[in-house]
Amino acid sequence: MSTPLVVAPTSRAIAIRPRSVVALALVSTAGLLAFLWPLIVTRDSALATSTDAPLIFAAILPLLLAVVLAEISEGGLDVKAIAMLGVLSAVGAALRPLGAGTAGLETVFFLLVLGGRVFGAGFGFVLGATTLFASALLTGGVGPWLPFQMIAAAWVGLGAGLLPAARGRAEIVLLAAYGGLCGLLYGLLMNLSFWPFSTGLTSELSFVPGGGLGENLHRFVVFSFATSLGWDLGRALTNIVLVAVTGPAVLRALRRAARRAAFA
Repeated sequence: MSTPLVVAPTSRAIAIRPRSVVALALVSTAGLLAFLWPLIVTRDSALATSTDAPLIFAAILPLLLAVVLAEISEGGLDVKAIAMLGVLSAVGAALRPLGAGTAGLETVFFLLVLGGRVFGAGFGFVLGATTLFASALLTGGVGPWLPFQMIAAAWVGLGAGLLPAARGRAEIVLLAAYGGLCGLLYGLLMNLSFWPFSTGLTSELSFVPGGGLGENLHRFVVFSFATSLGWDLGRALTNIVLVAVTGPAVLRALRRAARRAAFA
């Protein structure tokens, strides 16, 4: 009697080896430090009184991302995976200007969620980084903020590939909820990347150098509610709607492409 065919929820286009896991962990740790330094820096630290911290991290993060991408691609990325990565990155770069962040409408993140879900965590991480880089080149959005956007988008794709198994309507609900959460967290991370230098030193919303976790966290939460909550909610809602509406068709198309590609 023949064994029934069971289709896995993901088809890993990029193999994650132990060294790749270590590289991903290191760059993610560095990325978290790049975002969270205003909340954890001590009063006697050089970063507490310096305005160069974002520039320092903006210079370091691309180098770390390059190391991770090189490590992932070494022996774990075949020609078909590169082709799929190029196609999805180009589609994402073309979709992003359609929303352009107006009122929080971001039309690129749902593709990172669906692509990471189908092709795996490693592919999702690379897709997030390359999509944001390609869209920045397309729209002229290259600047010190780009490395922060790339690592945050890479985490979105990575997390989508690590979600638990589910199929049918349950999978769409899972992905839509994840997309909504990512829309909120992405906005908070981007706020952290520029918050210390966005308001006057006398403002109640400003970063206090070395002020301690409790004080600065309170100020950051108030700053986020006052300045970007509407945009973040718009991004989250856009992700939920796009995943719910296009998810079934896009997942079928991507999984069909994955079966035909039969990644090595």
